[in-house]
Amino acid sequence: MKRILRLLGYLRHFIPHTLAAVLLMAMVGLLEAFRLLLIKPIFDNVLHPGATQAQQQALPLLGGFNARFGSRIQLDLHALVPPFLHNEWDVVAFTLVAATLLKSLCDYFGTYLVNYAGFGMITALRDDLYESMLRRSISFFQRHSTGTLLSTLINDIERVQFAMSSVLSDFLQQLFTLIFTLCVVIMLGGKLAWLLLIFVPVVALSVRRIGRNVRTTTRGGQDKLAEIQNILHETITGNRIVKAFNMERWELGRFREAARRLFRANLRSVRAQALSSPLMDAIGAVAIALLLLVGRGQIQHTGMTTGQFFAFLVALFKLYDPVRKFALYYNNFQQALGASSEIFRFMDDQDELPERPGALRLKGFRHAIQLEDVGFQYDQAPAADHVAVEAPAAVADLDRSDEASPDVDRLRAPATLASINLTIHEGEVIALVGPSGAGKSTLANLIPRFFDVTSGRILIDGHDLRDVALRSLREQIGTVTQETILFNDTIRNNIAYGLPDVPMARVREAARCALAHDFIERLPDGYNTHIGEKGFRLSGGERQRIAIARALLKDAPILILDEATSSLDAESESLVQPALGNLMSGRTVIVIAHRLSTVRRATRIGVMEAGRLTAIGTHEELMHQSATYQRLHELQFGDLAAPLASAPAGSIANEETRA
Repeated sequence: MKRILRLLGYLRHFIPHTLAAVLLMAMVGLLEAFRLLLIKPIFDNVLHPGATQAQQQALPLLGGFNARFGSRIQLDLHALVPPFLHNEWDVVAFTLVAATLLKSLCDYFGTYLVNYAGFGMITALRDDLYESMLRRSISFFQRHSTGTLLSTLINDIERVQFAMSSVLSDFLQQLFTLIFTLCVVIMLGGKLAWLLLIFVPVVALSVRRIGRNVRTTTRGGQDKLAEIQNILHETITGNRIVKAFNMERWELGRFREAARRLFRANLRSVRAQALSSPLMDAIGAVAIALLLLVGRGQIQHTGMTTGQFFAFLVALFKLYDPVRKFALYYNNFQQALGASSEIFRFMDDQDELPERPGALRLKGFRHAIQLEDVGFQYDQAPAADHVAVEAPAAVADLDRSDEASPDVDRLRAPATLASINLTIHEGEVIALVGPSGAGKSTLANLIPRFFDVTSGRILIDGHDLRDVALRSLREQIGTVTQETILFNDTIRNNIAYGLPDVPMARVREAARCALAHDFIERLPDGYNTHIGEKGFRLSGGERQRIAIARALLKDAPILILDEATSSLDAESESLVQPALGNLMSGRTVIVIAHRLSTVRRATRIGVMEAGRLTAIGTHEELMHQSATYQRLHELQFGDLAAPLASAPAGSIANEETRA
């Protein structure tokens, strides 16, 4: 019930449309019942050869009413038609056509208004769901696969939309048809009609049981569909790896197996749904047969006219149709409720680290970033809201130097930081180096507060990050990562991401500083060139320079370079390095790198090992003080033959040897 009320709450902006639709659908049901009443005068007055003049002048619609209510109610159809129509055939025919036309108009506008309100409601629901996902923490995206999220945003929303538009429109029409047709049955059949109440509990229990099964099987089908979407997402985005490793057949087999699981889940859902129509047919047939058998004597002895009997019989069959459809509607609504439970589950996923009320808004960065006895563990870490402009790149690479799995919490022991003490002064260039798994990128991800520390604290200009407004904190930080995140849009919009109203002159200036302007101008549409998904139409070096231009345009005082050139070849890196130099100028920079050649000019270099900061100093100081740094230097600049010779054939002795 709570989910139903919550869904209906989205109709609050469409109350006038909904009320108008309900009134119009009520008119549809009333006019449908009115057309049933026309059967009686057709048989009793028009087709009966012995009709009297009084019967021809006044065509009573509601026979048998006097026995129930003590007075005969009749309607003079001549009062409803133009005066030039006097023949009974003309009167009934005109009334039938007029009622049908009016019913059709009410049906059209009622259906339109129901769908208007339904689509508007679903649009608001979809907007809220997408907004809630954008505001969720990084750990949320670790817990849920891309396929699951896409399935909820698309398939679950579609199921709710179908129920709240097309199905709701038919439901309202059939509901009022049922109500007014039931009134006709009671008017025409009297006590006989009340026998129908015997079958109400039977129908209700049957529909409820079937609906419960439909909801369960539908949720299973949605889960299997999400699995297929996840496989599609992985194979489409990773198509080069699939081809490089000749895994097409294996991926096809994986997809076929998932498709067969979906097939079986859909069959279970169909079996549950398919029971409703035959069951309602059987119950309806038994009800009508029993009604006629039990009521045969009453029909013979109460003086029912031929027209009244036929009208009663047709109304009975007309009553059966909405009851049968209600079982289908109930199944559809159960599917929608099952889908809405997944939607609201995502929307209600609590942020593990909500922003504190009255959080401080930073006006800039002036002094230092201080890490005081910082500890961090993935499976214990509350994760912050994800709203930063540059956050997608960092999210995609939570700890690339650690070779972290996309789902850190479930797939491996979490990376850990322990007792990190470090002060980064304004304008300083700090480099973090160390072996894979040391926690370099993890440490960098704590500064924009993608995750919160599990012990200790991080200060920016003397303020604990937990007391600072997230948006204002991330406005001070720019990021360039190894995996360049570009969007399927123009170059101009990618550079100006987060700054849509920035003048074109500033975009060009940022591109010039990133050494990207020349190659952009050589493209057919220049800055208006669409670069495709993830910028696949550009080379690696070109994509990286676009990312650098984006960071330059943001002009944040703090810059995080996370393996910004490690995926580039020597030629591309030679083009990107000057652009990085322009980007780093006048900023506080945190550089994460495997290649020591890229960090030797840093103000200070921090050496990390097993989640601890074991040494910090200049290159010269570390060459004398840190055995780990000496080993890294030896591997990259010394004699590499020994480690390679000792490695098994076809393996890599150490990741750093690739530099």
